[in-house]
Amino acid sequence: MFGGWGVGVGLPVVEFGFPGPLRDRLVAAVLGGEKTATTGLLADYEHGDEPLPAVGDRGAVVDSYERPVAVVEVTDVRVLPLGEVGWEHARDEGEGYVSVAEWRAGHEEFWHSAEMREGLGDPCFSVTDATLVVLERFCVVRLA
Repeated sequence: MFGGWGVGVGLPVVEFGFPGPLRDRLVAAVLGGEKTATTGLLADYEHGDEPLPAVGDRGAVVDSYERPVAVVEVTDVRVLPLGEVGWEHARDEGEGYVSVAEWRAGHEEFWHSAEMREGLGDPCFSVTDATLVVLERFCVVRLA
């Protein structure tokens, strides 16, 4: 059990970014209710041979120390080309972006990072408008 929540050990872990300042900011936004959406690369799911999230899936959000801090439930999942991501989704990521262009620049910086490229097994990985991304919406169903 996680922290006496009554949550089974088999609950998948939900990680936002890599451990450190970015994850800390994203988890705080989830806990504060500002972050209700996230975006991942379809290539990341494929590389890890992981299934896409599905509506109703639940997972334990962990902080930078891998401690569970909340349980979230997926409320919507869409796969779109990066160039089609709109303002509503960018805003609901809760990171304070003021435009889709700013949201995209922030995400490209993360997706082009050495850590992400290493995780994908492609030191030259780069996104374009056609890159498929997984848009996920979620709600917090329980706090630690």
